[in-house]
Amino acid sequence: MQREFWGKISIVMIADRNVAPGTEPNSKRRHCLRRQSFPAFLLRGLNSTHYGHPPQPGFFRTLLVLGRVSNLPTVWSNCLAGWFLGGGGDALRLVQLCAGTTLLYLGGMFLNDAFDALFDQQHRRERPIPSGLVGQEDVWRWGIGLLVLGFLALLFFGKTTLILTLFLIGAIVLYDAIHKLIALSPVLIAVCRFLLYLIAASAGLEGITGLVIWSALVLAAYIVGLSYLARKESLPGTLRYWPCLFLAAPVVLALVVNVGEYQTRGVLLSVALLLWTLRSLYFAFWAGQRHIGRSVSGLLAGIVLVDLLAVAGGTPTITMVTISLFVTALLFQRYIPAT
Repeated sequence: MQREFWGKISIVMIADRNVAPGTEPNSKRRHCLRRQSFPAFLLRGLNSTHYGHPPQPGFFRTLLVLGRVSNLPTVWSNCLAGWFLGGGGDALRLVQLCAGTTLLYLGGMFLNDAFDALFDQQHRRERPIPSGLVGQEDVWRWGIGLLVLGFLALLFFGKTTLILTLFLIGAIVLYDAIHKLIALSPVLIAVCRFLLYLIAASAGLEGITGLVIWSALVLAAYIVGLSYLARKESLPGTLRYWPCLFLAAPVVLALVVNVGEYQTRGVLLSVALLLWTLRSLYFAFWAGQRHIGRSVSGLLAGIVLVDLLAVAGGTPTITMVTISLFVTALLFQRYIPAT
């Protein structure tokens, strides 16, 4: 009803500007119309990416798509697992850690689209920049701003965290800049997740331990296998099986390091991860109609299961939170594309 009202005011204003000389309404009437049209002007500004341009529908959703927010639960589960393996500690520090890494992730995703604008114009015209939903310059500014905010949020966690954060920001920007140019780009994004694990552990009471490093390495291996498939989603070429063997790295580590009461948990969680991985790969390799994007989305959600396996279930609270993050990732993917 409100939109209809302001729409009528806009029509009156247009008519008012085009009346013949000598027939225009009195000044009081003109002043009244200008005052009434101001909220309409304000609403247009709030719903536009550029001052004075027509409103863009679903602009908030455009930001969510740019940030690929459906993958945020995997960032939070990485932080939770790394922090727990690093000795845990104050839950408020974990919240601040998640906030800072969320900003870094979103900044990286925004810059990813900014760097890929030309490629997306040719191969993925549904993305926000080539489809005209947002300007490339705006995405550059937002991406850089988010990286700066993320850095500031992690600034006071200590020297080790600070150094690792700088390395992570460098890896993010490097990946965004050249990932479409080199075949080894899956290794770069794997380095980003590796560093994220170390950052989370450095915020714990015990810091970075040997188990943390090994857990980060097998997560990185999983990311290499996942990213190989993700590259094939938008680039032509034959799918090969062997890169997907990297996806099994977390299971190998779990079977090696878990002993005693953790061994049974490790086996059960390994079976769950393997079944989910095979289910995800089905759509890329064995389905009647290949759907690589669906495989990639499933494997992205599977990162949370990798984290659950890394902590071998952990405490009941850790287990419930991690399972909730897995479900949340799947729910987010129903509304926001994961890739």
